[in-house]
Amino acid sequence: MVGDLLALLTISTTILLGAMSPGQSFVLVARTAVSSSRRGALAVSLGMGVGCMIFAIIALTGLHSILTLVPWLYTALKTAGGIYLIWLALKIFFRPQTTIDLGSTQGSELNIRRAFITGLMTQLSNPNTALVFGSIFAATLSHKIPVYMYLLLPVLALLIDFVWYGLVAYALSSDRPRRWYLGYRRYLDRISGCVMAILGVRLIMK
Repeated sequence: MVGDLLALLTISTTILLGAMSPGQSFVLVARTAVSSSRRGALAVSLGMGVGCMIFAIIALTGLHSILTLVPWLYTALKTAGGIYLIWLALKIFFRPQTTIDLGSTQGSELNIRRAFITGLMTQLSNPNTALVFGSIFAATLSHKIPVYMYLLLPVLALLIDFVWYGLVAYALSSDRPRRWYLGYRRYLDRISGCVMAILGVRLIMK
């Protein structure tokens, strides 16, 4: 029991640190929070959490081993993920700048379903996460994994990712950060687009 608790603590800490590290997920949530709406950013955050849960399920069921043993499948998924990030970067980089009325709303309301799918696809665009989860589980769990872990770990992965990015969405959707963003919107969009593109190219080339 103590070993299981230590394993859960280790896994939870690792997932949280991974979510907190700067990357395409953070960029997307932050940009949505300050340029669209809190609801849209929370939907993106939920998509991130669901994607994290899917990777946890993949790792627990041992499919990460298939990605390791079948190089062409891993390469195909990695390339597709990189292309998706580059496509997302181009959308951000070349999106026309529009005037936002701060007196009423933050900006154009992002469709919740579309925001969720964007968050989900962004999370799933990096198959490395499945391998990372597989390594973490292999290093911390015993060979005989308790049945409840198959339910608890995916839910834990979802909650950690969603809560972290939800906090980011909540913080950056308030008035002061939004006004600061609008003052530097053009430059920040260019930076966000470049970050997404670099991450996409890095994912393809890695």
